[in-house]
Amino acid sequence: MQAHGIDFTEEDCFINEGRTGQDVIHEAILQYENREATEDEIWEIYEQKADEFRKMGDIQPVEGVVEVLRYLKKNKKQIWVVTGSAQASLLDNLNTKIGPFFDRSQMITAFDVTHGKPDPEPYLMAWDRSKQPKIECCVIENAPLGVRSAKAAGLYTIAVNTGPLADIALWNEGADQVFPSMVALLEWLKKSGI
Repeated sequence: MQAHGIDFTEEDCFINEGRTGQDVIHEAILQYENREATEDEIWEIYEQKADEFRKMGDIQPVEGVVEVLRYLKKNKKQIWVVTGSAQASLLDNLNTKIGPFFDRSQMITAFDVTHGKPDPEPYLMAWDRSKQPKIECCVIENAPLGVRSAKAAGLYTIAVNTGPLADIALWNEGADQVFPSMVALLEWLKKSGI
């Protein structure tokens, strides 16, 4: 964003996390330049972001996430990925970077939806495909817009604060619980017998 003269901070990244990349770019240009973004502009910035992501090299998962996934899999829970990302490299590398937890048929991405987060469509789609009653479903989110999306879909939502925003940003979107880390979430899951 900054390469295009848009003052987009780390906090802005976390506030917008969960939206499709195209939506984030569109909203940033609207907010900072008070104009509509062109399609060419959106794709140019998105490609630059994808290039920067690839240059980062070996990215490690958030501390505790592998252990949470391992625990859920051991306890025979369906694991769905609901992401606003359309980066093939990210989607293709989930299993190699994190572990064999994800089946592509259980991923809802920017390619699958008409309306990304904060709209409830991504979570409604995952819920519908899971064939589970809502009472049996739980969303684990780290972004305010993701919490809003999941709550609008009528799903119990646990937030894990992985960024620079205060917990109140997650509570204000309706999180049912907020944890300071994936490690704390895992401890709670074990104590709860979930």
